[in-house]
Amino acid sequence: MTHVVAEPCILCKHTDCVEVCPVDCFHEGANFLVIDPDACIDCGACVPACPVEAIYPDDELPERWAEYAALNERLAPQWPVLSKKRPALEDAERWGTIDSKREHLSEEPGSGDG
Repeated sequence: MTHVVAEPCILCKHTDCVEVCPVDCFHEGANFLVIDPDACIDCGACVPACPVEAIYPDDELPERWAEYAALNERLAPQWPVLSKKRPALEDAERWGTIDSKREHLSEEPGSGDG
């Protein structure tokens, strides 16, 4: 089993989850984070750390966000690892209250730790 980052993370990109991850399984996109399912050890430390409740065990992922399991798996190898906490995106508070934002997901990589 692994954990999955879902739609609430889009345009927020809080990194509290990254800070508590013991195995550096988070990868950074321009406006979203994903979890590498091959690196995740299913410890669950990231779930309560996420202020927008965007992280779920894959078997508890809400049906409306089912596509995010495959999205995390596909994007993780393309995006750099992020292992250090960073400030959230500029409008994270506003975007954190918006339910439907899939159309805003950028598949461009972030800068990661580098």
